[in-house]
Amino acid sequence: MRVAEQLFIRVAILLLTACFHSAHAAEKKSPTSEAPDTVALIEMAKKSVVVVTHYGRDGKQDGVGAGFIVARDGLIATCFHVIDEARPITIELADGRRFDATEVHASDRKLDLAVVRIAATNLPALKLGDSDALKQGAAVVAIGNPAGLEHSVVQGVVSAKREVEGMELIQLAIPIESGNSGGPLLDMKGRVQGLLNMKSAVTANLGFAVPVNLLKALLDRPNPVPMQRWLTLGALNPKEWAPLMGARWSRKAGRIQVEGLGAGFGGRALCLSQKEVPPRPYELSVTVKLDDESGAAGLAFESDGGDRHYGFYPTAGQMRLTRFDGPDVFSWTILKELKTPHYQPGEWNTIKVRVETNRIIGYVNGVVVLESSDHGLRGGKVGLAKFRNTKAQFKDFHTGTNVPGIVSTSPSAGELAAIARRIQAAAGRSDAEMVETLKTNAGTGRMVLLDRATTLDKEARQLRRVASTLHAKAVESALVTALQGAEEKIDLFHAALLVAKLDNAELDTDAYRTELAQLADELNATLSGVDSDTGKVAALTRFLFTDQGFHGSRTDYYNRANSYINEVMDDREGLPITLAVLYLELARQVGMTNLVGVPVPTHFMVGFTPGSGRAQFIDVFDNGKMLTRSQAVELVAENVDRIGDEDFRPARKREIITRMLHNLFGVAQRTGSVSDALRYLDVIVALNPDSAVDRFQRARLQMQRGDNDAAKVDLKWLLDRAPAGIDLERLGELYRSL
Repeated sequence: MRVAEQLFIRVAILLLTACFHSAHAAEKKSPTSEAPDTVALIEMAKKSVVVVTHYGRDGKQDGVGAGFIVARDGLIATCFHVIDEARPITIELADGRRFDATEVHASDRKLDLAVVRIAATNLPALKLGDSDALKQGAAVVAIGNPAGLEHSVVQGVVSAKREVEGMELIQLAIPIESGNSGGPLLDMKGRVQGLLNMKSAVTANLGFAVPVNLLKALLDRPNPVPMQRWLTLGALNPKEWAPLMGARWSRKAGRIQVEGLGAGFGGRALCLSQKEVPPRPYELSVTVKLDDESGAAGLAFESDGGDRHYGFYPTAGQMRLTRFDGPDVFSWTILKELKTPHYQPGEWNTIKVRVETNRIIGYVNGVVVLESSDHGLRGGKVGLAKFRNTKAQFKDFHTGTNVPGIVSTSPSAGELAAIARRIQAAAGRSDAEMVETLKTNAGTGRMVLLDRATTLDKEARQLRRVASTLHAKAVESALVTALQGAEEKIDLFHAALLVAKLDNAELDTDAYRTELAQLADELNATLSGVDSDTGKVAALTRFLFTDQGFHGSRTDYYNRANSYINEVMDDREGLPITLAVLYLELARQVGMTNLVGVPVPTHFMVGFTPGSGRAQFIDVFDNGKMLTRSQAVELVAENVDRIGDEDFRPARKREIITRMLHNLFGVAQRTGSVSDALRYLDVIVALNPDSAVDRFQRARLQMQRGDNDAAKVDLKWLLDRAPAGIDLERLGELYRSL
C-alpha cells in the first residue's frame, strides 16, 4: 500500500462528516465552463508536466505517476511514493523524450516529496507559488496521468486545509486517481500551489495535495543521492564493475543482467571489470544468454573506457568480432562474422577470447570458431558489452593468463542410462516411491526427469512434480542437517540460503557467502578504533542501512523475494526477519557476539544488551532504530492480542528458519498455490516433527490436492498422539472416510 494511501485511511473516518459538507459546497461553486485564459494556462503548463515511471524487482514497470519541471537544468518534482525506494526511475517529457534519472536530488519520506535530476537542459519550468497564501474556495487546476492517461486535466476548488498527522495538507474538491500523484496543483495564474498526493476514500470528488512551500523548503536543503547509490536494487559492486554508456545493469541470483538502450552508437553500453588485466597473452570468458537473438551481447576487451574497444558476441544467431574506434558507424569495423553450429540460440553459451600480441582467437562452448590478426587496439580494460535494445544475462565471467575450458558437469551416458532404467522400472508408481528410487542421484534424476517431461506429454506432469520433489527433499535434508548440533555451531546464513534454494535450484550459494564475507571485510574496516559494544552496534547499523542502503520492504511487503536472503542482498530490501538474519550474520563475522534474534510477534527484531544497562531492541525494518522494550511492545500492539516474556527471549536458529518458511507458506496461501504451500509445510514438519498444527495444515492441503493417502499419514499421526485442542472424534471420522 502506498504511503499516501496508508496516511489517508487512518484519518478517513475522522474527516468523513467535515469533508462531505465542505466538498459538497465547493462542488456547487466550481466553474461550469472553462474560460479562455484557463485553456491557455493549461496548454502552457502541460509542457512542464512529466510521466514518472519506476521499475519493480522483476525489472518490469511497477508504478506510474506524474511530476513537473521545477528547474531548467533538469530537476523534476514528484511524490516520494511515486519513485519508491531504490528503484530505477524513468522520466518522459511532454515532447516524448525519455530520460533515466541521474540522481535523487532531494527527498523526504514523511513529507512524501522527492526531486530527481535528469540529464537535460533548457526545460520549461513551472513557477512556484505561496501555498500559505492559498485561500479556501480558490479555483485550482490539477494535471496528471490518471490510470495512465497522460496529461489529463481537472478543475476544481480548494475545499479546506487539513492537518493530518502533524502536516497541513490542501483538501481539494477534485478527483485524484492513481497516476495523478506527484502532478502539479496550479492556481489560475499558472503557479504551482501543491503536489497531488492522495485519493479520498470518502467521495470520488475529493483529494489532497502537499503544499508547495514544503517543496520549496526541500529544494533549499537538498540531499543528493547519485543513482548508482540509490539503485541498490540488484546493484553491481562498484569495486568489481563499472557500467558505462547507460542501459540498466543489475545483478540477480549471482547473474549480471542488462536491459534498455545504451547511450552509445547502436544502443551500445559497456560494463567493465575493475580487476587488473594480466599481460598478454591473456584470456577472458563469460557464459551469456540473450532473451532475443536479434540483439547482441557478449565480451568487450582492450577498452580505453570510452568508445574504443573490441567486441566478441553473438548477434542474430551468428558470432561476430568487431573493433570500435569511435562513437559512430564510420569507426565500426566487423573483423569476422560467421554462423557456427557450436552456438545454441536461446540457450546459455560460453564464449571466450584469447588475446595475444598479434592475434585474437574466439571460442564458443570450448571450440575455436575464429581468428584475427588485427592488433589495432592494445591495452585497456575487459568486461561485458551489449547493443541495441537487448535484454541479456551473464554468469561465470573469468579473466586470466589461462582461463579453464568448459568443465562438463553432465552425467555420463552410462549414468543417464541407469537413471532412465530406474525411471522406466518405477513408471506408474506413486511420487513417493519414485523419489525413494532416485534419491541417491537427486541432481541427475532431476535433470533426466525434466528432459523427459518436455518430450513425453503423457508423463510430463508427474515427472516435473517428482523432479521438484527430488530437489525439495534434497534441500529439506540439507536444512535438517544444517540445523542439527550445538546452537553456536549452526551456520544461520547457510540455512537461510537453503530456504531460498528451495524455490531456486540454480541458486549459487557460494557466490552469496563470498558477498557476505566481502561486506564483513568492509564493515571491519569501519570498526577500527571502536572499542565499546554500543559503538560497534552503531557502526554496524550505519554501515548496513546508510552506507549499503538496506531497508524494509514497505511497498512490496508480501513479495516472496523478501524471504529469500540472496534477493534481499541483491535488492537491499527485505522483511524484518531476513534483515535481522543479515544483521546478525554480519555481526558474527566481525566478532560481535552480544546480539540475538528476538521473535517479537509480527515484527522480528535484534536484541542487544550493552555492557552496562538494560536490553535494547533494534528494529532492522526501520533502518536499525533503537527501541526500549515498552516501545517494542507499542510497535506491535495493534497486531498482537498479548505479548509476554516468551516473545522477547533469544530465538533459536531453527525457530528463525521455521518462521521464514512460515512467511513463505503465508504468501503461498495468499496466492492460492497449494503445491507451494505444501512444499514449505513439508520442510517445516521435517524441522519440527512434533508440530500438530503444521501436520493438520498439511493434511488439509493434501486432501485439497486430492492426495488422500498422504493426508491419512498425518491424520493417523494426530490420532495416535492426541494433541490438545483437536476434536479427535471428528478427526477419526475424517480418517475413516478417506
